[in-house]
Amino acid sequence: MSKAMKKPKTKWGAKVWYSVIAPTYFGEKLLGSVPCNSPEQLIGRRIESSLYDITEDPAHYQVKLNFKIVAVEGLTAKTVFWGHEYTRDYLRSIVRRGSSKIDAITTGTTSDGFTLRIGVVVLTRRRASITQRKAMRNIIFEVVGKKAASLSLDQLAQELVLGKVDSEVHNAVKKIHGIRRTGVRKSRIIKPSQEVASMLAAAIPTAAPEEAVAET
Repeated sequence: MSKAMKKPKTKWGAKVWYSVIAPTYFGEKLLGSVPCNSPEQLIGRRIESSLYDITEDPAHYQVKLNFKIVAVEGLTAKTVFWGHEYTRDYLRSIVRRGSSKIDAITTGTTSDGFTLRIGVVVLTRRRASITQRKAMRNIIFEVVGKKAASLSLDQLAQELVLGKVDSEVHNAVKKIHGIRRTGVRKSRIIKPSQEVASMLAAAIPTAAPEEAVAET
């Protein structure tokens, strides 16, 4: 009998699995595993997780986190915080009739050179006037801008998702109108620091974006 022919090695079978790790300021938790042909193709890929996966606190289910891979050491892919967002279901659940919803979107630059777009939502106890809504937006712009400028990305990321910025906004706007709830509903890096931009420049374009989703 002739020897059985060996099956050719598939493109998928040639891939290596890399462990994707959260930044140190999020405890270096394992975010998942990603298959790839080479470590250079991992640079620049985004990984989505939830704050609950990191803190294991059920109160954090509604916060989605985004990270971006910026370096690979061995079989470990390292990331930086790239933004966060409340789930749509959560945002719908906190809106009430008879009150005002104030959305404010602003930008801020951290002390280490990251520029972020940040969205804040304020829900009042009763309907607010146009003048009051405008005043609250101006306060939000001031509070968020000063907070971003005073912190590094490491520090700001934690304060955005863990409620510190939310608390400062609440304390500032409640002087204008009765407030039922505030929240930093979304953030996104729109310009990285020069150091991270240089790291991302090493990325190799890939035609398989679906592989950027980590599998746990």
